[in-house]
Amino acid sequence: MSTPGAARAWGLAGALCALVIVLDQGAKALIESNLVPGEQVDLLGPLGLTLAHNSGVAFGLASGGGAALVALTVVALLIVGVLFARNPTRVWMWVAVGLLAGGALGNLADRVHAGAVTDYVDLLSWPPFNLADVAITLGVAMLALSYLAEGE
Repeated sequence: MSTPGAARAWGLAGALCALVIVLDQGAKALIESNLVPGEQVDLLGPLGLTLAHNSGVAFGLASGGGAALVALTVVALLIVGVLFARNPTRVWMWVAVGLLAGGALGNLADRVHAGAVTDYVDLLSWPPFNLADVAITLGVAMLALSYLAEGE
């Protein structure tokens, strides 16, 4: 049975997920239309922009995974959905799930549409990444903190 708190949490997670997808896809489209692959633009100190296409998972690992990576993303989203469904009112859970789902779906859209994820944030000697990657990383951290805060 759904409670008003659970319904609110699902709504907030969905809204955050949609916001992440829109911002991620918008940033990627902007980069794709203004840079050529490998081009580097200095922004501020160690932060820059570059256009890279990643056919693997984070930082180019498992390059060329194709359908297996799509399946892995779907399985991960299902697991996150189950965790959320078990206790959607857990502290900060809606934020973690919204960030994770939005980031995963943003990168999944790239993978399905173009066969590779568009990366563009260039930070020192770190491999290029994108807004979806940041959302996924923050979502995982918040998910872990949410469980640690409640001792589970």
